[in-house]
Amino acid sequence: MSIVISGATGQLGRLVVAALLDRGVAAEQVVAGARDETRLADLAARGVRVVRFDYDDPASLSAALAEGDTLLLVSGSEIGRRVAQHESVIAAARAAGVARLAYTSALGAGETGLVVAPDHVATEQAVRAGGIPFTVLRNGWYTENYATALVQARATGVVLSSAGDGRVASAARADYAAAIAAALTGTGHEDAVYELSGDHAWNFDELADAFATVLGRDVVYRRVSPEEHLGLLTEAGLDAGTAGFLVALDGNIRDGALALTTGDLSRLAGRPTTPLVDALRPLA
Repeated sequence: MSIVISGATGQLGRLVVAALLDRGVAAEQVVAGARDETRLADLAARGVRVVRFDYDDPASLSAALAEGDTLLLVSGSEIGRRVAQHESVIAAARAAGVARLAYTSALGAGETGLVVAPDHVATEQAVRAGGIPFTVLRNGWYTENYATALVQARATGVVLSSAGDGRVASAARADYAAAIAAALTGTGHEDAVYELSGDHAWNFDELADAFATVLGRDVVYRRVSPEEHLGLLTEAGLDAGTAGFLVALDGNIRDGALALTTGDLSRLAGRPTTPLVDALRPLA
């Protein structure tokens, strides 16, 4: 019986594999799966079994899974296609006799207007309908998502957003990976739903202050309206879809969709989540 990690070439999946090894899981019990398994040579060198695990290739899914395995389904990135991809993984897991299926969903899925939530809600429904004992890991925002904003602040001294006074309970990806590894290896997580987010929900004035600290320069938060924000993003060269998505996301933040703090993340990880400034330092 193995712990199978899908999407292991991604930033989160790779960190989950590392967190499992750090928890003392034997390398030969860990299976790292990816569309292109050749990109996992570093994990293979550590004794981890690497396999092709392509959401669009059911044969690769069936070959990677065995009865009694625990599977982490890391959500795909192809919006519009990923629900069908996830359903293929769930079907393969059911056919193989997987003992438990964990899925990385979105914070507050089902009760939120978060622009990324619909695909996750649909996948959660498929997970429940699949009949496999499950663990839903509803991931909040990663602090690393603000790497581009940090680069812009270095150049301009400005954090620009239409999020208003909204707050974000972000945490470092490594925090999420530690919590997920604990849920994969511990007991009592069957049919559980965890809302994973940082211990502190910060606002964009605090983000600007954190940027100033790690950059060693003055940084201010410039509030703009959604309409002005959309115009500025378009002027900067973003396509209409991307610009609209970013403005909608700031609207979600303004409405409180990423402010939820439950303590689930730090409880599972066994330590407090990484403070904002500390998570930003490696990005500077």
